[in-house]
Amino acid sequence: MLTTITESIFCCLMGKSTSVVLPLEPADGKPSDGFEFIEVKPGRVLRVRHILPERLPPSESQSEEGTNVHCKRKITLYRNGQLVIENQGDVLHSEILQCQNGDLEKCSTVEVELSDYTTAPSSPDPKPAPVPPPADQQKPAPPPRRRHRKPKRTVSIDVERRIGSCKGTHGDVALFFIHGVGGSLDIWGSQLDFFSRLGYEVIAPDLAGHGASSAPQIAAAYTFYALAEDLRSIFKRYARKRNILIGHSYGVSFCTFLAHEYPEQVHKVVMINGGGPTALEPSLCSIFQLPACVLHCLSPCLAWSFLKAGFARQGAKEKQLLKEGNAFNVSPFVLRAMMSGQYWPEGDEMYHAELTAPILLVHGMHDKFVPIDEDQRMAEILLFSFLKVIEEGSHMVMMECPETVNTLLHEFFLWEPENCKEEKSKAEEDNKPLNK
Repeated sequence: MLTTITESIFCCLMGKSTSVVLPLEPADGKPSDGFEFIEVKPGRVLRVRHILPERLPPSESQSEEGTNVHCKRKITLYRNGQLVIENQGDVLHSEILQCQNGDLEKCSTVEVELSDYTTAPSSPDPKPAPVPPPADQQKPAPPPRRRHRKPKRTVSIDVERRIGSCKGTHGDVALFFIHGVGGSLDIWGSQLDFFSRLGYEVIAPDLAGHGASSAPQIAAAYTFYALAEDLRSIFKRYARKRNILIGHSYGVSFCTFLAHEYPEQVHKVVMINGGGPTALEPSLCSIFQLPACVLHCLSPCLAWSFLKAGFARQGAKEKQLLKEGNAFNVSPFVLRAMMSGQYWPEGDEMYHAELTAPILLVHGMHDKFVPIDEDQRMAEILLFSFLKVIEEGSHMVMMECPETVNTLLHEFFLWEPENCKEEKSKAEEDNKPLNK
């Protein structure tokens, strides 16, 4: 008890210290399979798997190529909570993401307009409608009046983005994999091995209290902002010129945060079963609000519930995947603090609508944690988004269907908006004067 109080006081005193990233040498002085231990704050150490493949010196042929895309949209939030998005820039279409029937999944945008008409309240004793006058005596109806509403907030985006193919041979590309609540970097095992073999530099951290990272015994260490600052430090340490963020579940929120904070460095984003574009707020009626000692007694039930809801099938293979992925293997205190610390009021629809990076949304059809409606809403709000539903997958789709997910992610990394190039070249040809 005295140790816990001492640690709590120490964390409170050191909470405002400057965030530094220092590598800790392993006990034997040699790195173990690409694992590094990074001290993001004094006494706060994260395990990171960092695989840097051997690459040839960059040549002119490996220089960054891509297409300049004009990102222009006006986002207006009204006091009644209604969001109006006006897209005026380039619109990207997907050439690589195909449904089961072979149709192309179009990039969807949303423009929510306010109602032009007002509805009068109905009377309990309606009077009979008057008989309309003859047609020759009818006057033309006046045009409907648009209600003038003062916007609460307005954001205008007008930037140029260069979107290109990211290959493993490009030395300026890095992949960041971020897990969610109860997971660890081990859940990305298939993805880390696959993309490192293709020559990509991959970085995957364990969140505080997860995997082999340190687990402070203070609830303030597991709020969204505390974890986001940890990942900011990891990102600043390993970031290259072009970075791709891949998040799962709660990890998607941290990818959104980093993409919003570093728009010039984040090239593309992948959101796997991340949910809708809503501000985070912990539920007061959740089972995770129970005391840690009660959650400790319920741990077997919670693990069984996670297995049943997180996987489409609950066989020996899925149990082994759960064990190998070191998933849902956190202390009840950390689990309770993580769920109670999911408070992020800034991450609303407008915050997501401001993102300009291309985003791939991956959803497992059998996911019992995140309804597909939430990912569909996310696809509507985002500027450049592609939604792919994997029918045989669930919440842990990257573990259930690793080959499908790896192929899908790789195609997205290599994707380049060729449509914009063709449309621009066609427009230039149309504007050329005819030679007589």
